[in-house]
Amino acid sequence: MTLLADIDDASFRGQSHPEFSPVGWHLGHIGMTEGYWILEQLAGQPQLYREYRQLFAADGLPKCDRGLLVPSFPEVWDILNSIRTKVFTYLERAPVEEEERLWRFILQHESMHNETIAFVLQMQNLLESRDKIPGQITNGHPPFGFAQGPVAGEMLKIPAGEFDMGSNSIYAMDNERPGHRVYLDSYWIDRYPVTCGQYRQFIADGGYQNESWWSPDGWRWLQANPVVGPLYWNNSPQWKNHPVCGVSWYEADAYARYVGKRLPTEAEWEKAASWDAAAGRSRTYPWGEEMPSGQQCNCDGIVGQTTPVNIYPNFQSAYGMEDALGNVWEWTDSWFDGYSGFAWYPYLGYSQAYFDNQHRVLKGASWATRPWAMRASLRNWYYPEVRQILAGFRCASNQPQ
Repeated sequence: MTLLADIDDASFRGQSHPEFSPVGWHLGHIGMTEGYWILEQLAGQPQLYREYRQLFAADGLPKCDRGLLVPSFPEVWDILNSIRTKVFTYLERAPVEEEERLWRFILQHESMHNETIAFVLQMQNLLESRDKIPGQITNGHPPFGFAQGPVAGEMLKIPAGEFDMGSNSIYAMDNERPGHRVYLDSYWIDRYPVTCGQYRQFIADGGYQNESWWSPDGWRWLQANPVVGPLYWNNSPQWKNHPVCGVSWYEADAYARYVGKRLPTEAEWEKAASWDAAAGRSRTYPWGEEMPSGQQCNCDGIVGQTTPVNIYPNFQSAYGMEDALGNVWEWTDSWFDGYSGFAWYPYLGYSQAYFDNQHRVLKGASWATRPWAMRASLRNWYYPEVRQILAGFRCASNQPQ
């Protein structure tokens, strides 16, 4: 509810971008999805709000038509609360151990749509957010001004060898499964995500005007979408240590070429973030098994924007990779596909529909991601041209830089 405090009707029903549904649709979708899986499929109860089933279904109506039909905020909020009241009543008698995987799926599904709401609202407030100057983080967090010196472009060597990729845990989504061993040759990866200070040099050197840094597809995208910088960009020096945010995969790839590097594969990213060679196992989180609380990384909307990449040095991975979870999602060079032995859950279209060689994998989570939807094995996916999400990147290389 805090996320939607004081929202007006235009913001609730309006479509800030053709590729993303209005805030009100996401709220209704959360409720109807919860009702379908928990109340209908698990509890065997009759369908609720039949008149809204098509509107709030993921495949029901074109995104451009949803805002016209979404009820007012009070009405949608009442729908959600009505469904949730019945869900909590069922929870009192539900065989949770038997149904745990589906309950965890629903919890993470809601979290993902909460995050979408967060960046849809950010798109709506884009001009205001560009003028926002970092201040102080409250609630015991370090100040934004921490370590305002340049963030070194240090790279970490990740030795050759096998590691455990993916997850078989009860909370793992279908596309994270099954866990499996992967061998990688040695490589180097940036300690930190690319910062605004570093990316500013790319802009200043004409990176958006020089075709030589762009892939053929990336250059075609840029000519059709003549942008000159990241979507969520603030040129103030006070943002220099914040990760660049609001870039497409094409922009990330162009920058990596510009500095003589490349984007990491998702396996390279995950090994650097999770593998503990001394223990011979992968960690759930870079720092270990303790769920994020906002003390280990920038997450859960506590700050409400990005933070400098170097303010959580005590929560790095075993290899020394920092700011791997939270802050910004990170583009990788991998196409989204199922692992060998993939089995869809809870329905065919959740992941498998996107195994189309058109979606790039992102890793890591953002400042808006809820703690129970964060882990090193989690996979996100988007078309390479999308830049509205809270995404940045870090670079990799086959040799030291």
